[in-house]
This record gives sequence, structure tokens and C-alpha cells, in this order.
Amino acid sequence: MTTLAPVKATLPPRADVEALDVDTLVRQLEDYLAAHAPVPAPVLPRTAHPLVTKTTAELVAEATGHTPIAPATEIVPPGRLVRLIPHALLRIPGVRRLHGGIRRVTVEQHLALTAHLIERGWARNTYRTAGGRVCVQGAQRLLYALGYGDDDTANQAAHRIQAVLAARGIRQPYPEWNDGPDRSQVEILNLIRTAAA
Repeated sequence: MTTLAPVKATLPPRADVEALDVDTLVRQLEDYLAAHAPVPAPVLPRTAHPLVTKTTAELVAEATGHTPIAPATEIVPPGRLVRLIPHALLRIPGVRRLHGGIRRVTVEQHLALTAHLIERGWARNTYRTAGGRVCVQGAQRLLYALGYGDDDTANQAAHRIQAVLAARGIRQPYPEWNDGPDRSQVEILNLIRTAAA
């Protein structure tokens, strides 16, 4: 049995977030999350008695002829202020949360967003190019800088990616594997999607 060394996702000193059209990118990430959100199971209203099938509000609405308006649930993207805070400060517990900087995402969503960014443009031997192409770790760092997920989410995603490589018999850390001369965008996307599954 082989034991893998712990993988710790490290953050860059500062992602060049300002050079991006950040508002457009955040809107696209939110659209992606909304389009791929799981459908929640319907919540049945609770009544005082098992034979009563409607809530008081439903009975009143039926009697008066008004249909109740369900409140819209608003998806709040990470705050804009968090994009201006240096990464060193973002790592202090509570700083990102205080400035509206965390949009909770699951590890699966984090990996799906990572794949989404790589579909937009993949790079090797650099975290991010001037044109916005990113490597796997660069995509994860950009998501962190934009406020999607926290350290734990990024670390769990890194472990999953590394576990997929280990299952394939590859012992290189995934950032090094990404930079391999024979690597392709298709291979990178396959790795990330397998880790997300």
C-alpha cells in the first residue's frame, strides 16, 4: 500500500485579478453554478394535524383569492472588496468573511469551476498568462482570489486531483504534471472532471 504525502494547495503572493474583466468572470462563474445547481427536494409544509393538508397561509390565500408570492432566493457572489485585499491578509481567518469574500462552494463545484476556467484557456509553466489562460493551480488560485471557496475547499480539491493521478500510477504533484511537455488541455480537463466525479 502506498501512502501519499499530504498535498497542500499554496496560494500565490497576489493574482493579477485587476487585469481581468472580473465582473464578467464572476457573472460567468455564477451563471455556471446556477446552471449546474442540484435541484432541491420539495419541502412539504408542516401542518398541525396529519389530516390537514394546507397551511394557514395557503387556506387564507385560497379564501381571499390571492396567491402567495414566494420570496426569491438571491445568490450573492463574493464581495468586490475582497478582490482588493492582498492574499496575505485573505489567509487570516475571518478577513474574507468580514468583507463578503467567501462564496461557499463544494469541492465538486470548486473542481467544476476549475474545469470551466481551463476550458476558457489552459496554460503550462505559469499560473496565468496575460491573455487569461490558466494552469490547474492558477485556476484554483484565481477562484480563491475571487472568493469562491476557502482553504479547506482548495486543499480537498488538491487531494482529489492528486488521488486521481496516484490511481493512474503518476507520482508527480499535479502542478508539475500540468506543466509536462506532452500534456494537453483535454488531459487536464479529464483529470479535473474525474476528480470532481
